[in-house]
Order: sequence, then structure tokens, then C-alpha cells
Amino acid sequence: MVDFMAADLNWSSLGFGYIKTPYRFVAEYKGGKWNDGGLTEDDKIVISECAGVLQYAQTAFEGLKAYATQDGRIVTFRPDLNAERMAESAARLEMPLLPDGMFIKAVEQVVAANRDYVPPYGSGATLYLRPYMFGSSPVIGVKPADEYQFRLFATPVGPYFKGGVKPLTIRVCDFDRAAPHGTGHIKAGLNYAMSLHAIVDAHKQGFDENMYLDAGTRTFIEETGGANFLFVTKDGRVVTPKSDSILPSITRRSLCYVAEKYLGLTVEHRPVELAELSDFTECGLCGTAAVISPVGKVVNHGKEICFASGMNEMGKVTKQLYDTLTGIQMGKISAPAGWLYEIK
Repeated sequence: MVDFMAADLNWSSLGFGYIKTPYRFVAEYKGGKWNDGGLTEDDKIVISECAGVLQYAQTAFEGLKAYATQDGRIVTFRPDLNAERMAESAARLEMPLLPDGMFIKAVEQVVAANRDYVPPYGSGATLYLRPYMFGSSPVIGVKPADEYQFRLFATPVGPYFKGGVKPLTIRVCDFDRAAPHGTGHIKAGLNYAMSLHAIVDAHKQGFDENMYLDAGTRTFIEETGGANFLFVTKDGRVVTPKSDSILPSITRRSLCYVAEKYLGLTVEHRPVELAELSDFTECGLCGTAAVISPVGKVVNHGKEICFASGMNEMGKVTKQLYDTLTGIQMGKISAPAGWLYEIK
């Protein structure tokens, strides 16, 4: 961790890690209602040792970025969808919904207050935003907390892949990520805690990531610990897995729109069987951090499925999708209405 410093950072050398910035947003829920919330310079949280978040993992989070565009604006990408997804997560975890507009207000205030920490256009770096909510009051019996905090902090980050994007090698995982009718479709902290052992084990075995299958039949592809899958067929169709246990990735949804509306490709959102892997020519992992991480090889208990795109670079279609979406985010390509939210 790098502590607070002046905003004369070497933007090109930033890694994907935490750097403390001056301001963050905090709102509290007490007595059945949220206060107005506001900015603070205090990055420390003081809660009871028996807080709901500590005892029963009652917490949810989001992730989005602020960018400096080619024409000098500062924008965020589709924050309304992050607000909607946080509301869905809160409802599933029996946490109070934020007042209308508070999520966007927090984004606006934190980015504006930390404007000097938005990396310049062309640096490869961005300002990462982390909104989160948690149960803060004491809970000893298994039940929802009575009090909550919503917070949002910002940290400048470099490219997710330093030195360029190289295709990943992933494995079909024997662990289950999410149960049918469980919490796989929301961005709950507990889902990510469940994935930690599996990813550490994958790394020990020489793999970059896990491919999780559906827990019910273990025949359908779901997602990795923190990203949705996107496949490309031999005839150029874009296919993404469909399941009630998959987190609805904002990046994945945006890439599918780009594929159809900008690139003229056919998009299919449907259940994808593990047995279909060899029918695809490209594979990518979709998420906020890296946009698309190309996959070169999947290993299924010793059997290698190698994609025609290879282990040296992104596949042709995946690269087109990546270039188009990042071009939209950075203001180089005209964005659909409402996708870029400018911070004044």
C-alpha cells in the first residue's frame, strides 16, 4: 500500500493497487433512515467488534472507473448500472436501499474532490472507484444489522496487465462458486471470499484463473471468481453464458451491445455447455479492471482445449471489442446516449 501523497504520481508506473486519496464519501443508516452523507478525509472505520459485517459477512460492493477523455473531460462509465446492481445486492442481503440519487451523488463528489488523482489521458491509468455497504451495528443472533454504512473511496490504478495483455491459461475448477438460487447473481463480499481458496490453489497449480461450472449439474460454464466469460465462434458469433448464478457484468453487457451495434456481429446470451469449448475460436474474461482478459487455453483435468487465437495475443474479434469499448470510454469513439457520465 502507498500512503497519501501529492498528485505528482508517475502515472505510467502505477500498478493495480491501493493508493490513498484525500476524500471519500460516507453515509450512515440509523433509526430506520439514511442521513445525507458527505465527504470526509478520514479513511479509518470504527465499528463494534460484533458488527454484522464482521460476524455474518453482511456486505456488498461495486467497482467502476473515472477516466480522462481525449477532449479533456472527466467521465465515469455507466454508473447508473452500478447503482442498480448495488440496490439488487442490498435487497438480497436485507440491507436498506440507498435513497434515490445518493449513489451517483457519491460518485460525483468523490471524483470531483479527488480530481487531481484522475490520471491523464493516454497514461494507461484510471481512477478506480469502490462503493460498498455493510452492517455496522452489533449482531450476535443470525439476523440483519440495524445500522449500516455506505462508503465510496477512490484510488488511481495502472493497467491491470503491466507490460501488455497476454492470453491466460485457466482450469476447470472442482470447487463451486455459487449454488442454484443462492447469491451468485449479486456482488456480495461473501462470494469473493468463497473464491479465494480456489484462486490460490489455481495459482499454485500454475493456472491464471478458474472456470466455474454450474453447481447443479457441473455441465454448464458459469464464470470465473470475478469476471464473466465471452466466447467467439468459428463464424464470428459472440456467445456469453446465461445462468441465474452469474453476476450480470456491466462490462459484458456493454461489450455485447458494442458487438451488435458497432461491429455488426450476432450475439447469443444462452446456456453454454462445457462440451462446447472446442467449438469456439476465442475466449475472454469480461470485467471492470481489465475490460477483456484473453484466454488462450482451458485445462480440464489434464485435457487441454486450445483456442485458435493462440497464446501470444488477443483474438481478432476480442481485440475489436476491446478497442471499441475502451475507445468509447476514453472519448475517442462516440458513445451511446447515457453511457458516459461527465463529472463537472
